[in-house]
Amino acid sequence: MLSRQQHVIIAAIKKTVTDKLNHSSAHTNGDVSPFTSPVNGILHIYFHMKNAFVNDNDKAAAGAGNEMVKVLNAFDKSILRDDERKQFEDLAANVKEHAKQIGLTAGNIKRQREHFELLSKDIYVMAKKFAAGERIYANYCPMFNDNKGAVWLSETEEIKNPYFGSKMLTCGNIAEILN
Repeated sequence: MLSRQQHVIIAAIKKTVTDKLNHSSAHTNGDVSPFTSPVNGILHIYFHMKNAFVNDNDKAAAGAGNEMVKVLNAFDKSILRDDERKQFEDLAANVKEHAKQIGLTAGNIKRQREHFELLSKDIYVMAKKFAAGERIYANYCPMFNDNKGAVWLSETEEIKNPYFGSKMLTCGNIAEILN
């Protein structure tokens, strides 16, 4: 059961996502183009990174960060509608920066996890807007970042916390299911 504070935080995150979606796509009706499913490949790299953090593996997380940068650099934005392209580019720029930092900070998992938190916020927006056909779980950890909380996405229903790994593996809960 979520506490009142957790509901407030999740509502604030959802409002931020809604604001970003509305601001960046004022001319779109919110439908996802059937041609945007290659974004799902970005999500699979994200899940690999998340699982590396679950396993306290800073080197695998760094590798996933480097891979994400490569994939985002090679992403064919021509498959996106014109009204989607700008929003994707803005999100991708943020994701790339945090993925790059995760790649550069192998050996400092605490710092990597800080970047992962920020990356996760943009991946959440990307998944809401562009992912197609996959069930994705938006999970919430109330204790990360000095009890300010953090969201992460997962491909499975089972809670495995990437922010604390083996120290608090099952800390968190499902906040939302994305399809």
